[in-house]
Amino acid sequence: MTQSIDFNCDLGEGCGSDAAIVPCISSASIACGGHAGDTASMRQAIALCLQHGVAIGAHPSFVDREHFGRRELSLPAADIQQLVVEQVGTLAALCREAETSLQHVKPHGALYNLAARDTATADAIVQAVHDCDPGLFLYALAGSELSAAGRRRGLRVVEEVFAERGYTAGGRLVPRDQAGAVIDRLDDSLAQVRGMLRDGSVRAVDGSLVPIRADTLCLHGDRADAADFAHALRTALQAEGYAIVAPAQRGTHA
Repeated sequence: MTQSIDFNCDLGEGCGSDAAIVPCISSASIACGGHAGDTASMRQAIALCLQHGVAIGAHPSFVDREHFGRRELSLPAADIQQLVVEQVGTLAALCREAETSLQHVKPHGALYNLAARDTATADAIVQAVHDCDPGLFLYALAGSELSAAGRRRGLRVVEEVFAERGYTAGGRLVPRDQAGAVIDRLDDSLAQVRGMLRDGSVRAVDGSLVPIRADTLCLHGDRADAADFAHALRTALQAEGYAIVAPAQRGTHA
């Protein structure tokens, strides 16, 4: 059986590379108004995905456009649940308008990282996704609290790894204000991806090897060189014998 991997990227964040990235990926997480995005950008991203056969997901976040959703906010669980429901619902409505549907939900930025370690936040997000559509896939940091919460609620969890982010010895992403948070060199990124997919482990910034499960590989679309990274990663994955397919399409590539 051919090995397969989902390759995802965030879209609709106003970074200008979406049209070049989309042909390289199998699923996309579209900003839906919290950290970036508006009705026009969401419609444009949906159209790009439909043009290239890319599965569509919602990318909800803290409502904090000034800090691009990368500042952690202290909110009650009920408020987190509500903001996820609202943002996912907005994108879902635009998908229906385009005669398509959502495949998944993936939190963005500080909300994603908080849910990776905080059970209450993870449970609020999971409940919101279930309220929107219990058939949606949940993209969650591999081995995180969000992943565990999704499974407890019966959601279809997709364990996510990152092509160009550094990892701590605990399997979390290195905070962006710390050394080693972002991998700038393509060769280093490719080496990390090969290790995660082939060996099931990632080299943490302290040098230790951390076991990791990879169902989907993420590239950040707000990088200045995101399009070049996307093309190189797709080429490398295919050279390693991987079929690049979205979770909803698994089982069709034998």
